Order: sequence, then C-alpha cells, then structure tokens
Amino acid sequence: MPECPTVETERLVLRPFRESDLDRFFAIHSAPQVRASLHTPDSFSREDAWTQMAAHRGQWALRGTGQWAVELRATGEMIGRAGTHRPERADWPGIECGWTFDPAHWGQGYATEAGRATVEWAFATHDVDRLFSVILPTNRPSQAVASRLGFTLLEERILAFFPAAPHGIWVLPRPQ
Repeated sequence: MPECPTVETERLVLRPFRESDLDRFFAIHSAPQVRASLHTPDSFSREDAWTQMAAHRGQWALRGTGQWAVELRATGEMIGRAGTHRPERADWPGIECGWTFDPAHWGQGYATEAGRATVEWAFATHDVDRLFSVILPTNRPSQAVASRLGFTLLEERILAFFPAAPHGIWVLPRPQ
C-alpha cells in the first residue's frame, strides 16, 4: 500500500497528517468562513475533525490519493490542507483536487501554490485523462483558485451525499 508522500513547493510543505495536527485542523475547519465555504454543519466537532483527518491519511494507503497537511516552510505552521480525494461515492466524478486554508492565510496565493503542486503530483502518479474539483457555487474563493489552475466549470449538479445544494463540477484535462 502506498504511503503519503511529502511534497515541497517554494513556500509550503505538503506532508502527512500527524496526530498533533488535530487541534489546528479542528480550528481551521471551525472558522466561520471555512464552515460557510464547505457548508459544514453546526454539529461539527473535534471528533468529526479527527475522523476527517484519519480518513484523509487512510485514503493514501487504500487508494494512493489523499489530503496533505499544509505547513509554511519558513515557520512550520500548519495553515490548511490540500491534495487529492476519491471517496467511495457512486456519483463522484473522479480524482478531485481540493484545498482548505485558515482564513488568516487567504489571499496570499497558498491555495493556488498547493493546488498546482497537487495537480502536478496527481497527473504524474495517476493514469487519468482529467482531474476534478467539486466546489459549491457559493464558494467563490475556491472557484477562483480552480480557474487559476486551469479548471473550467463542466456542470452543476446535485450529489447524493449532499442533496441540499448543487455542486459545481470543475474539470482539468491532462496536458498534452
């Protein structure tokens, strides 16, 4: 089974989650702006954060896809998560590239930098013709990142796991 790799960019380290990341992961996902962007339920708890973190780490071993903890190279501060995602959902479009960052670090290009590293890594390690990003239509910041990375909106549709609102299915073909 593959292990989660570590990928470095100019300013970031994308690394496996550690148990010690839990409080920071929970704080990032509890920020009001992040909760609104992801439609996180009010009931989201530290235990839910643990489950998500463990699922991200476990997906690497089971599928060779997963999210990384993202930290600043200069300080080691964990500022978010980014990576690939391929859940077991019948209507999921394929390997997704996604990102979530602490709002205190929005607008500094970190999501685009981590997203670019994710796209490069995904195409280098997976034999797929295209990648996806699944983004709620109200999540304009993530749409802007996807657009900067070359993704285009393919369609909006309801996904079975979240019938309350449509999701934008963004697509990026493999470069020729």
